[in-house]
Amino acid sequence: MQRGERQSDRMSLDTLFKRAFGDDEPSEAGHGWVSGVLSVVCGGLALGAVICFHFPEVLTTPELRARYPIPVLRALIQIVIVAGLLFALRSAIVRRRKVLASTGALLALLATLLGGASVPLPNEVPETPIGVGLDWFIVNLLMTIVIFVPLERALPKDPAQLVFRPGWTTDGLYFLLSHLIVQFFSFVAVVPATVLRAHLVAPSIALDASRLPLPLQALLVMLLADLTQYFVHRAFHRFPWLWRFHAVHHSSRTLDWLAGSRLHIVDATATRGLALVAPILLGFSPAAIGAYLVFVSFHAVFIHANFGARLGWIEPFLVTPRIHHFHHADEPEAIDKNFAVHLPWIDRLFGTRFLPAERWPRGYGISGDPMPESWTRQLVAPFRRRP
Repeated sequence: MQRGERQSDRMSLDTLFKRAFGDDEPSEAGHGWVSGVLSVVCGGLALGAVICFHFPEVLTTPELRARYPIPVLRALIQIVIVAGLLFALRSAIVRRRKVLASTGALLALLATLLGGASVPLPNEVPETPIGVGLDWFIVNLLMTIVIFVPLERALPKDPAQLVFRPGWTTDGLYFLLSHLIVQFFSFVAVVPATVLRAHLVAPSIALDASRLPLPLQALLVMLLADLTQYFVHRAFHRFPWLWRFHAVHHSSRTLDWLAGSRLHIVDATATRGLALVAPILLGFSPAAIGAYLVFVSFHAVFIHANFGARLGWIEPFLVTPRIHHFHHADEPEAIDKNFAVHLPWIDRLFGTRFLPAERWPRGYGISGDPMPESWTRQLVAPFRRRP
């Protein structure tokens, strides 16, 4: 594929959004662009939450349904609806083009017309074996936006980098779909360990690490998972047939909180499934494994973030954005380095650490831009015969 073709492919969905919502006015704070975007985000989140209230048995994750504090959620929905309308009003007042404000207001009004925070719930939600993870997507999107967008704006590694940078729509699709099929990932993640524990480990010799204190369990789960991920990650770089899938993740030429979502489904399922084999075989408690999964869901976002604060004091103990950014660097000396996701001393132990002092990577991505940009083309690209 020629570079010109790739750029056209990359910009197609980005351009669609730009034409629909963009204009030639400033996007800095005070010009109505930020408030317009926030109105769309708030309106969309509120509408999605209200729809979940209408169809909880279909759209929510079964494992989470019984855990939600419904009164708190209702209050949040109401707050988000009002915020969406206020942001829309602010944008409409100060910005010449009203498409962002109109869209945000429309989404918030639709949420209100569909019942808003007062949608009644059945006394018992029918038990269903599967559910679309729209609730998990909404919760996770809200939390990551609240945490990481301000973090990147306050202390950016690259101050000139835009929130809606080239390729954001592709990464947004990865983020959306990975959350909507969260049950698939949850199921696949435990299959290898469950099968091994059931057929290869005799009950008389089965280990029970759940007797350890919970904080110690959580730390040991992270250690075991990261050791496994290190070798799985290294294999995806070492073997060409695996690299085809992992190259999707490395095709990002811009790193931020959203870029970490760009993972081919084969890459994601293999890594997540194998990482939990040792913790499950050793009998760690579901609470410890759950605590690790919560930690990794945020730490994996953090290490890809456009966050430039100096964290040298923690770099020997925990992977930081600067460490992981060099794993994505398009520099010969950085290729196949920094495989560990959480514990940087693992790379030091196996001779794959690369961390020049006092600088960041000069660029990201894969030399030659071999990967198409659109989500659908990236999904099938690893299966195609290479010339």
